[in-house]
Order: sequence, then C-alpha cells, then structure tokens
Amino acid sequence: MNKSTTIGIDLAKTVFFVVVLDQRGKQARRKKLRRSELLPFLANYPEAMIAMEACSGAHYWAREMESLGHVVELLPAQHIKGYLRGQKNDYND
Repeated sequence: MNKSTTIGIDLAKTVFFVVVLDQRGKQARRKKLRRSELLPFLANYPEAMIAMEACSGAHYWAREMESLGHVVELLPAQHIKGYLRGQKNDYND
C-alpha cells in the first residue's frame, strides 16, 4: 500500500468522498465510497492522519477510525473554507 500520511473524508448520508494525499501533499487517490465500504477501505491503509468536517455522525466515524489505528482530526465547519481549493464540490469540500 501507499505510504500515505493524510486522508480527507467528506461525510454524507450514504456516499463518502475520500481523498488520499501522499507524504508530499500531492493527491494520490480519490474515491467515492458507500457507507459499508469506508472502514474496509481504511483498514487497508497504514496508520494515517484523517481529517473530517465535524458533523452529527463524525464522532462515531472518528471512534471507528481510531480503532483501526488512525489519528483523526475533526475540523469545525466554519474553518473548512480556509482549506478549500477551487470550486466547492464534494471532493474539494
């Protein structure tokens, strides 16, 4: 597997958008996953830092991801705009 260091996840109701960055901060992978596919996908990655927007389901997902050995950072919604590059869509969000 890749030696990825950062994974960004946009949580939604049924489909999650995942962007994996390599150690240099370049996009290594972009994937759209269903709810049931997220944890098996993350289980195949070595320990990584995962960033997600804090929302109603984020704390549940953070606990699940931490149990896989990842470090999870929940970002307040009002601060997400500062990380946005390009037009707003689910991958850029």
